[in-house]
Amino acid sequence: MNIEKARFNMIEQQIRPWNVSSPEVLELLSTVKREEYFPENQKSLAFFDTELPLPGGAFALAPKIEARILQDIAAKKTETVLLVGSGNGYLAALLAHQARHVTVVEAIPELKALAEDNLHKNGIFNVDVVWGDGLQGKTGTSFDVIVVAGSLEAIPEALQNQLTVGGRMFVVLGKAPVMTAQLITRESELFFNTKNLFETSLPRLSQAVAESSFSF
Repeated sequence: MNIEKARFNMIEQQIRPWNVSSPEVLELLSTVKREEYFPENQKSLAFFDTELPLPGGAFALAPKIEARILQDIAAKKTETVLLVGSGNGYLAALLAHQARHVTVVEAIPELKALAEDNLHKNGIFNVDVVWGDGLQGKTGTSFDVIVVAGSLEAIPEALQNQLTVGGRMFVVLGKAPVMTAQLITRESELFFNTKNLFETSLPRLSQAVAESSFSF
């Protein structure tokens, strides 16, 4: 398998047709090696337009979804990011290249360990992966960007309230087979603006840790 040819095809045949035109995002997808975040038996599948299975019954997001997240969130080098759901660590790595710091909250211990190992092996050090229920939030902790790496039926108020004023949240809401990706911007302390981005369908976010167990 020609890895670089597969990467090129992924970008040209999957990513660009999904309205991803940001030069920064396209460059990140070229330079942050997606296959390095998958085991040997999945490396040849890493560039396919599909979700790939991970430990604990979770899934890695499809490349085009990761690309749209990066483009629509548009994290800046001065900003902090909360990623709810670690996956295999690849999305965290992409966000880490955009932002100052990324905090990842993962409820499945095997996924937490996998993401930490992959990030370390690939030299990504501005990411902290912690165990807990990222949907419950924590009083006094706020972020410029929040990304939920799985679908929800509703956004917990505690999570939304962790956005700074001017902060953005990417979330996919609804029920299969059709869900809506949304960008929520906190315009003021009390007002949130919601923009529908595109229709999709993602696996449910798996968060099974009680609020009392959650900590940064």
